[in-house]
Amino acid sequence: MERLPELVEHDELVLRRWTVDDAETVGALVAANLEHLRPYMPWIAGEPLPLDARRTLHADWERQWLAGGDVVLGIFEDGVAVGSTGLHRRLGPGALEIGYWVDAGHLRRGIASRASAGLTDAAFVLPGIDRVEIHHDLTNVHSRRIPEALGFTLVGKSTEPRSPQAPADTGVDLVWRTTRTEWLARPRRP
Repeated sequence: MERLPELVEHDELVLRRWTVDDAETVGALVAANLEHLRPYMPWIAGEPLPLDARRTLHADWERQWLAGGDVVLGIFEDGVAVGSTGLHRRLGPGALEIGYWVDAGHLRRGIASRASAGLTDAAFVLPGIDRVEIHHDLTNVHSRRIPEALGFTLVGKSTEPRSPQAPADTGVDLVWRTTRTEWLARPRRP
């Protein structure tokens, strides 16, 4: 399976694969955003991770990526880490899912939208990828703004409600999708 991109530059952002060497940076970024992320990010329950555990997690991410699996990337603006994003293969052949979060001090600047647009562009360069999706909890109105702004189509709710995993989760996700044809036909910004 072809590896997902480890570097994407888009609209004044650099999306770069997190490595083991970034463990301290990620740890500090996550620690600064614990309460901001807690409502909708189930993995935050295990934070803050000790540095050794975080390095192990990053090494696992690298092994998965090298094997053609998911890619987890830092979002950088002007050289500063302002969030995290990724492309995930959990939807099966022909599809990728985008996930994202942005540092609380950098909200409402279009960072998640710009990062997701860059990842969507990068996804459709890959052979065999014909759709990209964004899933978010039904009540997460902030995450909803990203696929809406990008012109993704709301295709429904998750068919199998999951157990809520984070304090604000309802267990029902909204599913947004764009296809290669739709994405390439959309009006481009100058």
